[in-house]
Amino acid sequence: MTDRPLTLMAVHAHPDDEATGTGGVLARYAAEGIRTVLVTCTDGGCGDGPGGIKPGDPGHDPAAVAGMRRQELEASCDVLKVSDLEMLDYADSGMMGWPSNDAPGSFWQTPVREGATRLAELMRHYRPDVVVTYDENGFYGHPDHIQAHRITMAALEMTELTPKVYWTTVPRSMMQRFGEIMREFHEDMPEPDPAEAAALAKIGLPDDEITTWVDTTAFSGQKFDSLAAHASQGENIFFLRMGKERFGELMGMETFVRVQDATGAPVPENDLFAGLR
Repeated sequence: MTDRPLTLMAVHAHPDDEATGTGGVLARYAAEGIRTVLVTCTDGGCGDGPGGIKPGDPGHDPAAVAGMRRQELEASCDVLKVSDLEMLDYADSGMMGWPSNDAPGSFWQTPVREGATRLAELMRHYRPDVVVTYDENGFYGHPDHIQAHRITMAALEMTELTPKVYWTTVPRSMMQRFGEIMREFHEDMPEPDPAEAAALAKIGLPDDEITTWVDTTAFSGQKFDSLAAHASQGENIFFLRMGKERFGELMGMETFVRVQDATGAPVPENDLFAGLR
């Protein structure tokens, strides 16, 4: 036995990503006495500026946006009781196809080995028992999410560690429910064109392919507040429009695919730390 606490490390691309898919597990496991480490790979500089100024518009200052989003991220971590925040501080690459994808110093342009080497150092320091990041498509094709996946998996190969490793996902049944709720809040929302509909249909996984279902309903209020801490991006955070009660009903279950495991814990499981305690 060791005095070292059980440790969860979540590797995310931008400030606010920690809240949407893993806010519940970060809050739940912190409450259970587990050390929670958040690694945020980019500075979020391609987010909205004050007053909703969009990237590329006059007056949008990526450096100022990054500073503002750093403060919001720290506030979110306070809400979720995150033990340790680590920032890699690569420049936000923006959405796929944006000119910022090609900017020198952007995360998308960073050699995977460079980012993985830095992340591996953090893994050796914290020695996580569980690591969570995105799948190979970054869940929905965002370049920085894809890069976060790449450096995480490469970093794991660089270390001698054998944590349980998970990729975030959403059940297809829940994606359908999201669509219904979005139409409820936006009655004039047009139906997606066939190409967009086909792309949306590929997000997430069939329910029976999800290995891990973690009930975080008791922490949905913290999750909502952590999202709300990212106030500058509120226009882009649809979930905040639901209010806390509706949010808790919809977002109380966080789901994952287990891709590495040395414990032999059977799946489906309801705990990222199954087999470790």
